Amino acid sequence: MEKVWLITGCSTGFGRELAKQVLAKGYKVAVASRKTSDVDDIVAAYPNTSIAVKLDVTVDAEIKSSVAQTMAHFGQIDVLVNNAGIGYFGSIEESEEAEVRKMFEINVFGLAKMTQEVLPHMRKQRSGNILNIASIAGLRSFPGVGFYNATKYAVDGFSEALAKEVGPLGIKVTIIAPSGFRTDWAGRSANESPATIADYAETADKNKDTIRGISGNQAGDPVRAVKAMIQVVESETPPMRLLLGVAALRGAREKLEELKNDFDTWASVTEGADFPKS
Repeated sequence: MEKVWLITGCSTGFGRELAKQVLAKGYKVAVASRKTSDVDDIVAAYPNTSIAVKLDVTVDAEIKSSVAQTMAHFGQIDVLVNNAGIGYFGSIEESEEAEVRKMFEINVFGLAKMTQEVLPHMRKQRSGNILNIASIAGLRSFPGVGFYNATKYAVDGFSEALAKEVGPLGIKVTIIAPSGFRTDWAGRSANESPATIADYAETADKNKDTIRGISGNQAGDPVRAVKAMIQVVESETPPMRLLLGVAALRGAREKLEELKNDFDTWASVTEGADFPKS
């Protein structure tokens, strides 16, 4: 039976490219976006195998209706890709609470609610793939995007627990952790704090300026990244985490070394925190 994909955040970036490639391979796709007009061209090119679905992941009614529409049209959901997300630049001290909460609503709670809405259907099928788009920023942290880091660490932790819960039910979960790719993430998809504190010029501000400065010229190729995501779904043994990009692999390995150094250096103190063995 042909797999049915439900992909969130298809107006730009990974979501848009993924929808096009998946449809080109002959799969069926519910192409979700906050404005369906943004994806009308994709659906027009594949009228027999795709539908446009209106979805703002911060609106519970639209989460429910997007899943219901997909089920009514295709009769099943085999792959959920939680791609919708935004960024935010600012030091921890400078960051605005309203903007931070908005980011958590989209990146974390929206992703979680979409997952909860789809899971009953996948449990009934005893099969499915869930791809949660996280980031290398969910494995290691960077100055100037601390709260964004926090949302992606949350996605990572949520997804790892989910994988252990639903694995025995035939449902596979993969955390996608890209480094910098030529999507719109560092452009209009990421707001920033209007506040400026001079003490953070060489840390938060410098990293923000670096990321903004290379927007559109990052090393990562979205087309190749999407091919890798499809490969994950088509694999019998998909990974729990898939790093995408040379910088992601380098950053993850550096984080492993940092952890190992701290764990080994402080091992005796760590072990000394338990009650003495009798």
